[in-house]
Amino acid sequence: MAITINGASKRIGLTLSGGGFRAAAFHLGVFRQLKACQLLDKIDLLSCVSGGSIAGAFLALHWHDPQVLDKLDHYLATRSIAVGSVIGGVLDPFNSRLDKLAATYDRDLFQGKTLGDLSEGPRIYLNTTNLATGNMFFFVAGGQKPSEMGEHELGVVGAASFPIARAVAASSAFPPVFPPLRLDAAVYAPAERCDYVTLTDGGVYDNLGVNPGLSKQNPLDYLIVSDGGKPYEIKVEPTESGAVVLKEGLDIMMEQIRGLQFDRIEHRHKAGAGPRPLWFSIDSKEGEQQPGDAAFASAIGTNLKALSDAERMVLSRHGGALLAARLHRYAKELLQ
Repeated sequence: MAITINGASKRIGLTLSGGGFRAAAFHLGVFRQLKACQLLDKIDLLSCVSGGSIAGAFLALHWHDPQVLDKLDHYLATRSIAVGSVIGGVLDPFNSRLDKLAATYDRDLFQGKTLGDLSEGPRIYLNTTNLATGNMFFFVAGGQKPSEMGEHELGVVGAASFPIARAVAASSAFPPVFPPLRLDAAVYAPAERCDYVTLTDGGVYDNLGVNPGLSKQNPLDYLIVSDGGKPYEIKVEPTESGAVVLKEGLDIMMEQIRGLQFDRIEHRHKAGAGPRPLWFSIDSKEGEQQPGDAAFASAIGTNLKALSDAERMVLSRHGGALLAARLHRYAKELLQ
């Protein structure tokens, strides 16, 4: 899937941030722009978090389907699953809210497919956070390589039969709305060291999904970072409520991680130890196609509720426009 530039093969990675359906629609615009530039089928690596996992896994599963982007758009326009999953999970004594979430993904997007069914697409990471170790825990498949799950400390095992829907549900199980996914040793053998592990939203560890793109196992020449997450906003009337202070504190820590990851990929590249980064965030005005797109897109909620026609149009347009601007400014050679 690599691209050839001046006779040399170059590999492109794309990270898809968390941020619910808003991020998924933003990333859809990135997919469409890449397709317009004849680059989408040249992507070698997808690294996905939460809402990015929804978009990335669906794209990878239908890699050769010319209608895949329109189907993803239709899904984002017609499905609202968060509220139903929460209520259904509370009332059902046999299934958790996460089980309900996974079931909706399976019904509407993945139809019983497993990680092994992603083999025809690019290498894809569906990133979660391991609450047992504090590490990033990934489900990885595609690229004609083995399907696996695990992390650097506990280890990695084969996972070809693991359902895509459950991996995506774990990646997008934002607390406290959804409980974490529990894996015991029968499913993930290294879990015997902790009795079991629990996996929550990948955005708790890194909402950008940058790590796989900087791994020595995935040598890349370019790393496109599509950030559709929630930018931190100045509070005109900052809260004094204890519970809300805790939430705001977590948002501030996530914003710090976001900034540090951007610095990390930039300095890795300057040191000759990482791919050339092309990153953009949903609140960026540099490259917006129409004045106000950044503000409108950033104001949309980061939940799992169906998006209106106007919301999807602006999000897709904005994501595509920001990517186009970065390509023309920093990587014109990819457009030849």
